[in-house]
Amino acid sequence: MMRRAMAVALAGSMLLAGTPALAQLLGGNGTLRGLLGASGPVGTVVGEIDAPLDGIGTTLRMASTEDMPSLRRDRLRLLLRANRAALDADDAGNPVRRDEIVAIDLSPEALKHAQATGFVLARQEAIEGLGLSVTILTPPKNLRTRKAIEILRKADPQIRYTLDHVYEPAAAGLAPAPGPAATGGSAAGATIGLIDGGVGNHPAFAGATIEQRGFAGPPRPSGHGTAVASLMVGQAGAFHGVAPGTALLVADVYGGAAANGSAEAIVRAMGWLAVKGARVINISLVGPPNSLLEAGVAALTRKNILVVAAVGNDGPAAPPQFPASYPGVVAVTGVDGRGKPLIEAGKPLHLDFAAPGADMAGAISGGGWEVVRGTSFAAPLVSARLAQLDHGNAARTLAALVAEAKPAVGKTGRGIVCGNCATPPSALGLK
Repeated sequence: MMRRAMAVALAGSMLLAGTPALAQLLGGNGTLRGLLGASGPVGTVVGEIDAPLDGIGTTLRMASTEDMPSLRRDRLRLLLRANRAALDADDAGNPVRRDEIVAIDLSPEALKHAQATGFVLARQEAIEGLGLSVTILTPPKNLRTRKAIEILRKADPQIRYTLDHVYEPAAAGLAPAPGPAATGGSAAGATIGLIDGGVGNHPAFAGATIEQRGFAGPPRPSGHGTAVASLMVGQAGAFHGVAPGTALLVADVYGGAAANGSAEAIVRAMGWLAVKGARVINISLVGPPNSLLEAGVAALTRKNILVVAAVGNDGPAAPPQFPASYPGVVAVTGVDGRGKPLIEAGKPLHLDFAAPGADMAGAISGGGWEVVRGTSFAAPLVSARLAQLDHGNAARTLAALVAEAKPAVGKTGRGIVCGNCATPPSALGLK
C-alpha cells in the first residue's frame, strides 16, 4: 500500500507541478508509458511501480478495482495541493474554483441583496445559445465559500446557487502539449463540437477544418484534446478517425492549466457550440454533479443537440460521474480489442453505448502517434458516428445508432458501436 501511495504521489506531483523530473517519465510527446498496461496521455496512475522511477524499464501493474476510488482521492488531493491559490474543495473533496459562487439566472433584486450582505459581483454573463444567465459572486472576506453559499441559499431558496466545480479529462491529466494549436479557418455549421483541452497541429488534421476558441484564456494544445479530436476527424496514412475531414469546433476549457475546466467555462463553451451549429457535442470530462452544468445540458437537450460523455476511469466503485450521468446525455463506456469492458470504467447512473477504448492509437500534438486507453477515447467514436448518422432530430439519430449496435457480454449499455473504427497500434508501428 505504501508503494502504491508513493507512486501516485510522485507521479501526480510531477504532473501537476510540472517539475523537471517529469521528463524522466515523459517523451517529447507528453505521455507517460505504462499506464494501465498501455501508454497514454498523462494522468490517473492506476497501478504500482515495479521498477525504480528512473524512466528506464519503469512499469505499472494494474490496480484492483477496490483501489481505484482511493487513487482518485489521491489524485484530487494532489491537484488541490498543487493549485492552492486557485482551487478549494467541496464537502466531498472535489475541486472547486476558490472564492467563486455561481448563481443561475440571478434576479437584480437578489444581486442587490447579496451585495448588501458583503458579496462582491465578480462577473456576469448571459450565455448566448442556452438562454441562461450566469453570475459569479465572491464571498465576504474570511468567509469560506461553502459557508457563504449556505447563507445565499437560505436568503433566497428560489435561486440556484452552486460552487464552480472543476472537471477532469476522463482518461488522463491535461498534459499540455508543445507546438501551436491546430487552425483551419471557420467551422461554422460543423456537425461536431468538442469540449476539452486544445487541439494541437498534426498531419492527421490536414484535411479537416478545425476552429478553436478558448474559455480559460487562449486555446493551448493538449495531449488529451489532440488525441480525442484525431479519433473523430483525423486521417493520415494508416490512421483514420471515424469521420475524417469533418469540420470540428473545439472549445478549450483549460487553456493549458489543470486548475481550469470549471463548470462555468464548460457551460460557456456549450453556448458557443450551440450558436455555431454543432449537432453533437463530445465531452470526455468527468466530475461531480453541478446545477450549472446540469442546466447547460438541459438547455442543449431542448435544442435537439446530442451530448455525448465518457463515464470515467476510476472503477465501478467510484461515485457516478457527470455529465455522463445526467438524463439525456449519451453515456459511453469503453471496451478492449476483444470487446471486453474496461476494468477501470466507471459506473454511471445510466449507460447507453460502448465503443473501443483500448488497443488503439491516437495523434500526438506536433506529429506522431501514441497508444491510448480509457473511456475518454471511446466517447469520441460514438460522437463522430452520431454525426455521420445525423437525421436532424436527436431521437431519430440515436435510434439509427441503436440499430447498428452489436450485442455484447458485460456492461455495454445498448451494445458496442463503431467496433471497427479504432486504428490498431500495430498499423502505425506501435507496440
